[in-house]
Amino acid sequence: MKLKTIIHEAEEGGYWAEVPAIPGCATQGDTFEELLQNLYEAIEGCLSVPSEG
Repeated sequence: MKLKTIIHEAEEGGYWAEVPAIPGCATQGDTFEELLQNLYEAIEGCLSVPSEG
């Protein structure tokens, strides 16, 4: 599965990212590598939550 992510440099250092296709799915990391690891975990967590409706 491919998902578009938007990666930003944080003003205080490090990075943060959001996944527009999954509302509320965002994460951060002190390094780019940490951000990627956290991003995979965040996406997995967001997709494992049952949707309402």
